[in-house]
Amino acid sequence: MLRWRLLSSFIIIAVMLALIALDHREVGLGIPGVWLLPMLLIVTVLATEEVISLLRNQNHRPVEWVTYVGSLGIAVAGAEKLIKELSFQFHLTPNYPAWEGWPMLAVAGGVILAFGGEMWRFRKAGEGAIVNAALSIFAMIYVGGLMMFLAWQRLDHGTFAFLSIPIVVKFADTGAYTFGRLFGRHKMTPLLSPGKTWQGAVGGLLAGCAASWLSFTYLQPAITPASATGPASNSLVAILLYGFALTLAGMHGDLAESLLKRDMNRKDSSTWLPGLGGVLDIIDSLLIAAPVAFLFWHMGWVR
Repeated sequence: MLRWRLLSSFIIIAVMLALIALDHREVGLGIPGVWLLPMLLIVTVLATEEVISLLRNQNHRPVEWVTYVGSLGIAVAGAEKLIKELSFQFHLTPNYPAWEGWPMLAVAGGVILAFGGEMWRFRKAGEGAIVNAALSIFAMIYVGGLMMFLAWQRLDHGTFAFLSIPIVVKFADTGAYTFGRLFGRHKMTPLLSPGKTWQGAVGGLLAGCAASWLSFTYLQPAITPASATGPASNSLVAILLYGFALTLAGMHGDLAESLLKRDMNRKDSSTWLPGLGGVLDIIDSLLIAAPVAFLFWHMGWVR
């Protein structure tokens, strides 16, 4: 199992780094985010499918095509700047004014679709139409709504801001696992995730803060243009708080998915990634960390 886990992890990391490098250099069309857009769409579809599969395990049946369309629509709304630039370059649509309300319009569209899908297939009372509509909207927001922040992070704040999320969160995961194996004594959430300990959580927080400091100190100057606001504008306190907040958010995201799996009586969100489970098992911590990271950058707490 460890061999498959390492192999799957290596392939995923290699593909992601290649796409991020191509996207950072704006190879091809010269548009920021264009190389990461296909990954956004693929991951959104796969993660949505896994949420639907988990819900199906307890006989919940949200309308699948509605859930896919809604989740994709919300995620793509976060990449509206990129979509507009692509449409302009390829003369696909007439130019339209910029508007910050596209994400909320996408959410509203998802809600409308969810009710419309249940109305279309309604036959009799007591079949759980409202529950299924609510679960469809939940899947749209959980996957598409949180993926939207990853798109915003790349398009609004650049490659390093985007890359800092998986760096901090995954280093924190590694630190938590290592400290938990070495020093773990006291269970943190025995019902949701029996393997997690408070000692591991402390190790994760230390690793996340260290990863934040290292990335801002060494990686940011290497990939950020000299004309941009550099790492000198960030205080050590801000950098450590960024790592601390993202680590806590990542832990919360991991436990949130554990709650979903336990309530649906499933061990993994999927089994198609050997040793790792499914896409949702990989991105669960990133989904919750993304809006926290975006808040730090949008408010100017880190630059």
